[in-house]
Amino acid sequence: MSSNRAVAYKGPGVVEVIDIDYPEFELKDGPGVNPANVGRKVPHGAILRTVATNICGSDQHMVRGRTTAPSDLVLGHEITGEVVEVGPDVEFVKVGDIVSVPFNIACGRCRNCKERKTGICLNVNPDRPGSAYGYVDMGGWVGGQAEFVLVPYADWNLLVFPDRDQALEKVMDLTMLSDIFPTGFHGAVTAGVGVGSTVYVAGAGPVGLAAATGAMLLGAAAVIVGDMNEERLAQARSFGCETIDLTKGDPAEQIEQILGVPEVDCGVDAVGFEARGHGGDSGHEAPATVLNSLMDITAAGGALGIPGLYVTGDPGGIDDAAKKGALSLSLGTGWAKSLSFTTGQCPVMKYNRGLMMAILHDRVHIAKNVNATAITLEDAPRGYAEFDAGAAQKYVLNPNGYLDAA
Repeated sequence: MSSNRAVAYKGPGVVEVIDIDYPEFELKDGPGVNPANVGRKVPHGAILRTVATNICGSDQHMVRGRTTAPSDLVLGHEITGEVVEVGPDVEFVKVGDIVSVPFNIACGRCRNCKERKTGICLNVNPDRPGSAYGYVDMGGWVGGQAEFVLVPYADWNLLVFPDRDQALEKVMDLTMLSDIFPTGFHGAVTAGVGVGSTVYVAGAGPVGLAAATGAMLLGAAAVIVGDMNEERLAQARSFGCETIDLTKGDPAEQIEQILGVPEVDCGVDAVGFEARGHGGDSGHEAPATVLNSLMDITAAGGALGIPGLYVTGDPGGIDDAAKKGALSLSLGTGWAKSLSFTTGQCPVMKYNRGLMMAILHDRVHIAKNVNATAITLEDAPRGYAEFDAGAAQKYVLNPNGYLDAA
């Protein structure tokens, strides 16, 4: 049996590469596994040798100790792999296929899956609708920052790339299909972005840059990205975005300098619950800042796409309310302006094939836009530390050498 190395959360600020069991077609007990899922048979699953697996800002929330994640939880929900084994119930996915794995695990059988709401599948997580690999309160499916990983419901979940050689040639772009590219695109779609739209994206991390890329792909006339990190703002400018520096104050005045009016048609929150205040308060955490700011600067009748993560359990929250995910929102502003809001996990399968085709036909270069950088699995602790410090890079782990040329 093959060995298996994986990246695990050990405690606030600490990740380590550890030895774990090679996957089997059964969900075993372990850190974060819901007891109701222990022993669950997975004859419909596939075992992948990992081609690429990315460090995500959502992982970073856990690593900072800002969730209830247990020690030794194996991380990683952004997975691209090669199929090396299939269960007896798998009919269409074949050994040797190169595949993208949507980060949200879905059964394909429940009411929500049949309605394309794969981010809130009813059958994979006993705690609540929706599941993901290597994530707290998501059922306990083992993460994919590892050499090998098990994917359930393989025929349903896996996006098979049509040509192996082409897929490996474009893998640094294609690895973004597991999460951040569909997630950012979903933020833009749910914000109502269309041809000629003006768009403000809060946050120039990888999801924000993916949202900006998605807005451009949808035909936006102007895409403005706000952040406090100049290196990340420079990355946004590198592919045609306008930018604003939130250390200089609220975005409305800076947006007016760009557009001539202090508002946009569409707003995207790519920051989430660890938001900080703007201007003189930029050093202090203020978790409702981005949402309230977006309501102020989005035109009446507009929409907010909210791919940024908000949680129901945050041990590091600034007060008792924030520790439960209860934020002080100016909902009256949203109501008065007839704004629409869309939150929650992106239903990746709704978008990933179309975005794959855009990549394969050179309509978009998402790896360049997010500054994708390949590192070894053993270098994961360094990648986490540098990403946490604000590096304008999207770290892509290379557990099995597929990315050596990258």
